[in-house]
Amino acid sequence: MSKIKTKKIDNKHKYLYETHTHSSQASACAFSTGAEMVRAYAERGYSGLIMTDHFFNGNTGIRAGLPWDKRVDLFLKGYEDALAEGEKIGFRVFLGWEYADRGMEFLTYGLDKEFLLDHPDMLSWTIEKYLTTARQAGAFIVQAHPFREASYIKEIRLYPDYVDGVEVVNTSHRDPSYDKKALEFAIENKLLMTSGSDSHSVDYKLTGGMAFEHKLESIEDFIKATRSGNYSLLGYKSEAR
Repeated sequence: MSKIKTKKIDNKHKYLYETHTHSSQASACAFSTGAEMVRAYAERGYSGLIMTDHFFNGNTGIRAGLPWDKRVDLFLKGYEDALAEGEKIGFRVFLGWEYADRGMEFLTYGLDKEFLLDHPDMLSWTIEKYLTTARQAGAFIVQAHPFREASYIKEIRLYPDYVDGVEVVNTSHRDPSYDKKALEFAIENKLLMTSGSDSHSVDYKLTGGMAFEHKLESIEDFIKATRSGNYSLLGYKSEAR
């Protein structure tokens, strides 16, 4: 399990990666393209980001009713746009997505387009089946902002036995109690901890994410480094305890 670091980032943890990002190409609530997000994070000193657009059961910008393969292609446009821009400027971009179930959301890392194409029935699954199937296929899953309160969230539901980690810092939150509860939940259940900005626009406070002591070259590197616990959480405030 990772150790929570203080606000100051350890000198050895100097490579910064955003873990929770949205693009206007796939997320209905986003205002900036994947390429715009890449440039914004690069200007702020980050080394990379994970594009985690809302999947079809969340606040998606992809129209329902299209053939499944077409929907998947459109869903990946934000990631592909970000990836192309990142390759131009030497900035790493990895694929993820934010899967939803009745207001609860799960950041899914480590799977690819093939997984999505192979499971056109996945929207009919229970959330337990999705989490189990995805992890069996190699996914690393983090329950995002588990204690967020909003009009669309009718009930807070927690899945400590079905996830690998918890987003204990979400820098888009205005209420610090959400992160405090997430931190306590992660500690109690011995789950790994992550931080993310949950950014939807270049105008957001791009202050979340995680810092590592070495460059990450792939999403597998991110998962391995996170499992090792050798990282710092950006945006964490020690008084949140």
